[in-house]
Amino acid sequence: MSKLSKKQKIRRIAETAIMLALSTILAELAVVKFPFGGSVTIFSQVPMVVISYRYGVKWGIFSGLTMGVIQMLFGMGNFAYVSGIVAYLILIFADYIIAFGSLGLGGMFRNKVKNQALSLALGGAVVSVIRFICHFISGVTIWGDYSGGAKEVWLYSLEYNGGYMLPELIITVVGCVILGAVFDFSSPELKILKHKK
Repeated sequence: MSKLSKKQKIRRIAETAIMLALSTILAELAVVKFPFGGSVTIFSQVPMVVISYRYGVKWGIFSGLTMGVIQMLFGMGNFAYVSGIVAYLILIFADYIIAFGSLGLGGMFRNKVKNQALSLALGGAVVSVIRFICHFISGVTIWGDYSGGAKEVWLYSLEYNGGYMLPELIITVVGCVILGAVFDFSSPELKILKHKK
């Protein structure tokens, strides 16, 4: 792999900062917010999938981990609902660091699937499932006290986390397909795709 020029490094850092800001704003403008964390947003995962697709999974994971830290800072109120070092660690890693860090895997299909829109959509679907699994584990291990005792804890976690992650998955896939059909994300200048008539 060739070394990046100064201009390429600056472009990569600037684009990543813009996409992180966009993801954060979209996450805060949630359509539906759940009481103990989690929300349905409009395309908040898509910028992280795009960054991973444009610059590779390694850079994507770095960006996703940064997103996880930002989300944790915005979600500090959730720490009031749990107690104990183990619960705090599970909350930090399962609900934030690993869950959002996994968004950096969104570009994993770039060199495996030729159709850019499909590649982005598959990446968006996979990272949404991974993120759901992280939240599901957290729900089973530390959020079970909020199940109301009426259900099995795993069923509570499945319903609670699936309630926002399934719509989030669908919205992410739709956003990835639309952007993947319009822009050429493999181009350094981010050109609009030319479609054959």
